[in-house]
Amino acid sequence: MKSSSLLAARLLRTSALGVSLAVAAAAAPAFAQDSAAPDSAAQNATADDSAGDAIVVTAQGRAQLLSDVPVAISAVGAEAMQNSGANDIRQLNQVAPSLLVSSTGSEANGSARIRGIGTVGDNPGLESSVPVFIDGVYRSRSGIGLNELGELERVEVQRGPQGTLGGRNSSAGLISIYSKKPEFTFGGSGEITYGNYDYWRAAASLTGPISDTLAARVDGVWVKRDGFYRDPANNTDVNNRDRYFLRGQLLFEPTDALSVRLIADYTFRDERCCGAIYVDNSVNPYIGNLNDPSTPLAPLQPDGNNIINVLRDLGQPLAAFNQGYGRTLSVTPGRSYAGETKDYGFSGQIDYDFGGATLTSITAYREYRSSQAGDLDYGTVDILYRAPSDDAYRQFHTFTQEVRLNGEAFGGKLDWLVGGFYANEKLTVRDNLRFGDQYGRFANCRIISGGGLAPLYSPTSPLCVFPGVGPATIGAASGASGPDILAAFNLLDGLNDLGSIDDRYYQNGTNWALFTHNIFHVTDTIDFTFGVRYTHDKKKFAASFTNDNTICPQIQGLVLDDLTSATSNATAKALAGALIGLGCQGNATAELDGVSINDQRSEDEWTGTAILSWKPTPDLLAYASFSRGYKAGGFNLDRSALKSPIVPFAAVGGAQAVVGNLQFDPELVDAYEIGAKYATGPFSLGVSAFRSDFSNFQLNTFNGSVFIVQTINGCGGDLVGGPDADTDTSGATGACAADDVSWGVRTEGVEIEASLVPARDFRLAAGLTYAKTKYRADLVGNKSGTPLDPALRKLPGDNLSNAPEWVATGSVTWTPEIGSSGLTGLVYIDGRMTSDYNTGSDLFPQKEQDGYALFNARLGIRGPDEKWGVEFWAQNIFNKNYAQVAFNSPFQAGTTSAPFVDPQYPGGRQIFSQFLAEPRTYGVTLRGKF
Repeated sequence: MKSSSLLAARLLRTSALGVSLAVAAAAAPAFAQDSAAPDSAAQNATADDSAGDAIVVTAQGRAQLLSDVPVAISAVGAEAMQNSGANDIRQLNQVAPSLLVSSTGSEANGSARIRGIGTVGDNPGLESSVPVFIDGVYRSRSGIGLNELGELERVEVQRGPQGTLGGRNSSAGLISIYSKKPEFTFGGSGEITYGNYDYWRAAASLTGPISDTLAARVDGVWVKRDGFYRDPANNTDVNNRDRYFLRGQLLFEPTDALSVRLIADYTFRDERCCGAIYVDNSVNPYIGNLNDPSTPLAPLQPDGNNIINVLRDLGQPLAAFNQGYGRTLSVTPGRSYAGETKDYGFSGQIDYDFGGATLTSITAYREYRSSQAGDLDYGTVDILYRAPSDDAYRQFHTFTQEVRLNGEAFGGKLDWLVGGFYANEKLTVRDNLRFGDQYGRFANCRIISGGGLAPLYSPTSPLCVFPGVGPATIGAASGASGPDILAAFNLLDGLNDLGSIDDRYYQNGTNWALFTHNIFHVTDTIDFTFGVRYTHDKKKFAASFTNDNTICPQIQGLVLDDLTSATSNATAKALAGALIGLGCQGNATAELDGVSINDQRSEDEWTGTAILSWKPTPDLLAYASFSRGYKAGGFNLDRSALKSPIVPFAAVGGAQAVVGNLQFDPELVDAYEIGAKYATGPFSLGVSAFRSDFSNFQLNTFNGSVFIVQTINGCGGDLVGGPDADTDTSGATGACAADDVSWGVRTEGVEIEASLVPARDFRLAAGLTYAKTKYRADLVGNKSGTPLDPALRKLPGDNLSNAPEWVATGSVTWTPEIGSSGLTGLVYIDGRMTSDYNTGSDLFPQKEQDGYALFNARLGIRGPDEKWGVEFWAQNIFNKNYAQVAFNSPFQAGTTSAPFVDPQYPGGRQIFSQFLAEPRTYGVTLRGKF
């Protein structure tokens, strides 16, 4: 056996101390790979393996036992991953209380949050606050971790900003995934699973020597499953699974000093994602009697919502607004959620021991391509869609190179490390977002059905107006120019199946860094750790647009004077604004046809960490730390962010003149932490208290019409020019002097993790996180102190979205011997309890999610040496229904005129949709290995 294999075997034969490592361990992005453990780490582990397998942590670039690492970390070993049913990073929620992983409109940009902080939304221009590393290689977006992962050694989660060591900077934490290495002993394993929703999963792994110095491993996974949603209009299901994964590895160890590991992998997915349903009318009672379709709705009811009336009259079944957590989708016939994803690449890691120092080099190239169609109004009425074609996708080409050199000096008093990191990421986004075939009629009816024009509403008539009603009548009702208004209504009525044809966004990002991380052994029990990193990030941006919406500029030409004229009354201005806004939603206009824009930005940041730790006894570690974190700025890859749709591009000097509106600043965080870890015998306990202050917090939110990316900051004094609360229906949020701007988001709290092994075959683990993750009471939109976007008026002083204050997790594992034949049983259960939280990034109260508890379980029997096994399992045992994210149903907001007043949502009659979490699943798994 090679030296590294001997060392691994020694580390696996551990005492009860190892149990705590199996429950809580970590790795930093620079060191998301196995390292040769120092002799001291191996000597601290005894030969008694009754407590289970240990997990060596590399959080500080050195292989160490958890009791020596002054960092807040968690990890899940291969056995715990298998027991919890985790095939991707989503299931880590059950065993890591500070982590929340969710996916909504696109799995290509699934979001991970740590301590309530994460990247919100599907915009690919936003980097991950919690990035994913697989075998030391940075993955461009955390949604890549939602793929199948194959045979794993462990998954590690490090909490708090990572701004010192190698890899990419992150502001909230990271997830490191370690696959199993090739072995010099021949072996293999396989499993096949069947479950409800016609779920099939087959996986196999084969490893062994090619020669005395070369070993190989091949892993493969195939998955197929029906979807959790039903689309009756197209006789299909949505949120299904149809994917496969392949990975091949070579491990070359010609001497004890040199190790070379080569990895190549390929993932393919051909699935329909992601469906959403309307939130039931309990969150907004102003929509009439949905249980009686004959009951008149708004505008015939003064307290009704006219948008419900319009949707009903254009074909939306009313039952969809009151189905609770039903999984029957409202989809336009012919529209699709089809999507295809390819993720592949290769990496090479070289480790060489010079004797006095160790060199590590990790080189990687990755490609990731994902296309996703969608019925993006999430209703039967054809309002907005993205067609399934090769003209809509996002693609990353990423090259990374990391080099580290570490060793000791001054007789072991100093453990030093220096290194560098380089990444080039080329991102291409193509889009064909289009208005639907009913959009024109929907837009006209939306205007006519509310306000002063409501008596003219006739959804079966041309322009949604009663027959015989002429320009004079419309003009009198609106206070606007009758002929021009009528002409604008005629134009708007024809706005069907128009919009983007082939919008393209290009971003070429270069990131390089130099870093050092050093541990000074001040005494035998006191260490001081100091690290610093310099990062340079540069992004070049370009975009080109093709668009056939000629209606928008024509409407602008007809009614813009009514909108801007000082003599026009409020009703006329509102009507003109509605006509232009609905005709130019998201800046979908032929004014952009043939237009190209470009821009670039660069930034330089210093980050680092300082830690003072003390071990008064071999079993107890106490520490205090400060760290500075950073997430790069960038570009909002969405044309709607260029300007308001009301103003023509000519009025702002063209698209290139406002391209700067797409930029957003880097996110910065100052983090403080104190903690203690105790591990002895069968018991371990870790406690940490933390506070992190975020400046330029990057927030992406959908306001019902467009996506906006805004950096969030706070004001140290009083805001000027407007209130800071949502009680002002004008949307004014106030400004702040630039020299008084500081952090805008703070997360603070306490984390506790514990494990107990009272017997060899019985393990208990528990975790508790209290995280108060809040916006400051006085908020501004950027570091210059400009007002917050009115759509975000609910934010000041409230908790962040998807940031519950309390989360508790626990698991029980019992593997009793059955007789003397070598058979063993398996009894496993885990649970996660979560307090209330809001799922919407704008924090509208209709998006609140009540607290809930989720439980998974697994029962099985295993043969001698676990050569075979049969396991029965269930996920979400009690079939708990809850929303991952609720959002404003696109373009589906009613009028706001009197006498309507909704105390839950001042100034609007917006209706809402939601992405549901997975229901109960269950099945049986057969395993075998040799």
